[in-house]
Amino acid sequence: MNKVPMTVAGEKSLRDELNHLKGEARPQVIAAIAEAREHGDLKENAEYHAAREQQGFIEGRIQEIESKLSGAQVIDVTKLPKTGKVIFGVTVSLLNLDTDAEVTYRIVGEDEANIKAGRISVTSPIARALIGKEEGDVVVVTTPGGDVEYEIGSVEHL
Repeated sequence: MNKVPMTVAGEKSLRDELNHLKGEARPQVIAAIAEAREHGDLKENAEYHAAREQQGFIEGRIQEIESKLSGAQVIDVTKLPKTGKVIFGVTVSLLNLDTDAEVTYRIVGEDEANIKAGRISVTSPIARALIGKEEGDVVVVTTPGGDVEYEIGSVEHL
């Protein structure tokens, strides 16, 4: 099994969700199923079927999270030497050379990516173009709208 890179925050988020599902959501849905069973005929009991469906979602998500955590390679970028190179977990400031717009992205694992929060997946085209480059380098990112040139302003280990 291939190891999947994940930040410390990403691992904590998944563990928190797993603890919530196992400690709160699972017992609640089990209680809801038991209560719905007391209402009689299960064939026409919408509450029972809804609770069973919810239980399926919860159990599926628990398995998914456990699988992700078992294959995770947690990388704490704050413990890595600061070389100025773009690597997994760093926060990169970029200057779009066409529009002079500045953007800042943190390169994270696929499950942690959220473009609105400034987190991009390590497998995204921008991250793939940036990995291994250094502060001051100009990189060309191929996007659906065409090639975009960025200059790497700063690389921070946050």
